[in-house]
Amino acid sequence: MSQAELEIEVSGQRIPVQKGQTFAEALQQADEKIKKQAKKALAVKLNGKEYDLNVPVPESGHVELLQFDSDEGKKVFWHSSAHVLAQALKRLYPDIKFDDGPPLLQGPGHFFYDVYTDHKITEEDFPKIEEEIQKIVRENYTITRREIPKEEAIKKFKNEGERFKVAILENLPNDAVISLYRQGEFEDLCRGPHVPSTGRLGVFKLTAVSGAYWKGDPANPMLQRIYGVSFPDKKMLKEYLFRIEEAKKRDHRKLGKELDLFSFHPEGPGFPFYHEKGSILFNTLANFIRNECEKRGYKEIRTPMILSEQLWIQSGHYQNFKENMYFTEVEDKEFAIKPMNCPGANLVYKSAPRSYRDLPLRLAELGLVHRHELSGVLHGLFRVRAFTQDDAHIYCTPDDLQKEIRSAIEFTIDVYNKFGFKDTIIYVATRPEKSLGSDEIWEKATSALTQALSDLNLEYKIKEGEGAFYGPKIEFNISDSLGRQWQCGTIQVDFSMPERFELEYIGSDGAKHRPVMVHRAILGSLERFMGILLEHYAGKLPLWLSPVQVRVLSISENQHDYANKITEDLKKAGFRAEADNRNEKIGYKIRDWNAKKINYALILGEKEKQENTVTVRSRGEKESYTVSLREFIDKLHSELAQ
Repeated sequence: MSQAELEIEVSGQRIPVQKGQTFAEALQQADEKIKKQAKKALAVKLNGKEYDLNVPVPESGHVELLQFDSDEGKKVFWHSSAHVLAQALKRLYPDIKFDDGPPLLQGPGHFFYDVYTDHKITEEDFPKIEEEIQKIVRENYTITRREIPKEEAIKKFKNEGERFKVAILENLPNDAVISLYRQGEFEDLCRGPHVPSTGRLGVFKLTAVSGAYWKGDPANPMLQRIYGVSFPDKKMLKEYLFRIEEAKKRDHRKLGKELDLFSFHPEGPGFPFYHEKGSILFNTLANFIRNECEKRGYKEIRTPMILSEQLWIQSGHYQNFKENMYFTEVEDKEFAIKPMNCPGANLVYKSAPRSYRDLPLRLAELGLVHRHELSGVLHGLFRVRAFTQDDAHIYCTPDDLQKEIRSAIEFTIDVYNKFGFKDTIIYVATRPEKSLGSDEIWEKATSALTQALSDLNLEYKIKEGEGAFYGPKIEFNISDSLGRQWQCGTIQVDFSMPERFELEYIGSDGAKHRPVMVHRAILGSLERFMGILLEHYAGKLPLWLSPVQVRVLSISENQHDYANKITEDLKKAGFRAEADNRNEKIGYKIRDWNAKKINYALILGEKEKQENTVTVRSRGEKESYTVSLREFIDKLHSELAQ
């Protein structure tokens, strides 16, 4: 190959590239199959780094086409959509100033833009903004990128009065690559990549507007955050809007109130108050994961909620996580309320001499942690300030590491299957900018995770720079009944913390060695997982999870004693049952039972009382049938065994 040429490989095909050729131009030399795929491409990934289609190919290597059906493609599509929203807003409100406009994979929209303007934007403004957006799409502006020095960029945005952009630039290193993207008359500060032209962006719908403090600090100006969604075609938008309406009906905050599970109060913002039925559901989840851990050789521990500041300095949390921690003082000494459970587990490990015969040591903890979250991001059980993690910390020899990671992966997927989540998407998150440990340690830890996944023939994607500060991690995303993804479980390999805590074991050679530490959570936050389950099942929880599994309905006062007896017999058989002996008509009682989404109702009239039977109605069914209580209990046992 001459020096004037490069070569890219796409789906197994090698394509020669002249220096200066753009990705779009180079792809036109491919075969018809790849050309067809390239028409749908929004951007490309070369050797793991994303680029615009309109920029010159910088080097040889493997190219992946990013289409809308991938997460990376969606992010590009929605990031470009945010720029079109900003362009439309600038046309309609010339005084407007811009902060940031990122893509989202979850939330009230696919993207948002934070803006500052004297005009209060409301949902009544959405139609005219959407009309201007669609006009920009029809105008099909080519989206171009240029790079300029930092000082030139600061001067440009100062001249335009864009103080928020200037603040972003001033926080960047002096040698940072500053890129600007232009479409028509509008130019914005952005890393990219973006779609080739605004005409690729299809259809839009604005979904919400809210207030957001600049940089999340209440001392700063209040910005307006405008959310929107966009899709390549109207059919996809229609399907999305249907799912959103369905999601509103399933909102766990609404269900929590209707089903009397939990509440939130201004006296404790971000801290859930569990009612009786919510406590039953929470404890059912906790006991389930506790039992599953016990089956697999985990030992349960419990560590203090408040630990000395010095411990958090030793662990690295103080340096890397301080802004998310709560602090207090005890006898003139600084303490912190734990945001994570791992330092406490390390102290348990260190409390006794350890031999290679003791390893692997699997320590599980249902640990309550506290993290400082800004009030603006609190959201029901999904984002709280106190939550319980189903944490485990596995201490093993290097030789056992692969086996322990594989075991943790299989454990995680097995648990999700038991909750009805069959499609698990797996990511490996690599070293972030803010981290502990050497490159060699990070490479070794990352390789251990990817090798374990490969050994189990599991597909995974890479999330560059999104690991924890102390190690890379596997992330498990579950898909709910509405197709939404939720990141729940994590498995992290940690070579750094055993060093920081000087953890040791005596090897078979009689010498001291460092164990490897694996952090593992499956449900993640029990509170958040409860919210996910409520929305996934629309409140209609499977029998084993339901706080009340059976409600016994008496038709009249004559059956109160019989209803109470049946209820007690069900409880003795191990089921969660309650009697409804209120002075209400049976039709009302049935409607209320149905509204509370309880699995079964037993309707008891005089006939059932005389014949010592129960009339059974299943949740969601209009038909009923009459059986003996013994037969009904056998049915429940059979259902639980499935």
